[in-house]
Amino acid sequence: MENYRKIIHVDMDAFFASVEQLDHPEYKNKPLAVGGNKERGVVAAASYEARKFGVRSAMSSKLAAIKCPNLIFVQPRFERYKEISQVIRKIFLTYTDLVEPLSLDEAFLDVTINHFGLPSATLIAKEIRQKIKEETGLNASAGISYNKFLAKIASDLNKPNGQAVITPAKAEAFLERLPIEKFFGIGKVMAKKMNAFGIYNGHDLKQYSLPFLTSRFGKSGLHFYKIVRGIHESEVKPNRIRKSLGVEHTFEKDLVVTSAIKTTLKEKLLPEFYRRLERNSANGRTLTLKIKYNDFTLHTRSKTLLSPILISSMENIVNELLDQEPLILPIRLLGISLSNLVSKDQDKPSGEQLKIDY
Repeated sequence: MENYRKIIHVDMDAFFASVEQLDHPEYKNKPLAVGGNKERGVVAAASYEARKFGVRSAMSSKLAAIKCPNLIFVQPRFERYKEISQVIRKIFLTYTDLVEPLSLDEAFLDVTINHFGLPSATLIAKEIRQKIKEETGLNASAGISYNKFLAKIASDLNKPNGQAVITPAKAEAFLERLPIEKFFGIGKVMAKKMNAFGIYNGHDLKQYSLPFLTSRFGKSGLHFYKIVRGIHESEVKPNRIRKSLGVEHTFEKDLVVTSAIKTTLKEKLLPEFYRRLERNSANGRTLTLKIKYNDFTLHTRSKTLLSPILISSMENIVNELLDQEPLILPIRLLGISLSNLVSKDQDKPSGEQLKIDY
């Protein structure tokens, strides 16, 4: 008999927007977008009331305002979101040490072995969602399965404020019905390539052999072959090192003077960047400057050192990158990020795998 892990994916419902509606009762049951304004910017999150009009995260706020004329725009308050996220994280940790945060509003939990010896991951997920509601006033959805991929897919099935389980016995049939673009590692471009071979869902993908998939899609072919068969071996990693850390800002009015750009970097972006670096306790070797012009073309300039970059030298490097080549004014957005990160604590505890009830 196989040993299956018990994985829960918890995803807060419209997290940023829900926090704003929680803290501002006048926004309750109204279409709301976090980020941007009616003229420019990008929607970071949309309430479910706004989603009914087609408003989505990453959409230009100008388009969002056209789709939903009564849309309320509020500026993000990341410190507040992080404060609530920490409360939620503590709830997770009461059940298991194997918690892998993906962002402020979602995480994987491995509850195969849990602090209370509870046999059912489904009941654990229900308890967690109830405690989140009691302690924060917010709703969460959850997905339960034997691997991270299926757990994440399951958490979307009964949103908002619901949960779903995909057991090993049901996984094969579920995956065969799943649209191809829902699989990990298959974006719009890859989906179009697969469509050319008549692959539109898991059943279609399953008809192709491993040699065919690797010959057409390279190393990804093995991943596609496994995942459509419910094989996803990635463990829940509590100390997963993020790939990059950064800040960026879209300006209400384009920057048209070079001196204003340097002042903005020094007085606004860099201080916030330093705060984030300090909070996350991570060093990195690559510093990148992101520049988006008012015609939406995006340029990045990077510098990589052999050793972690000191905070004391970051301003000089940013200015060096800024002066690397002439700017094409005006500028719509500036961003700074650090990558090639090195965590100060890379221990990775793991959990024993057992066969237990879902």
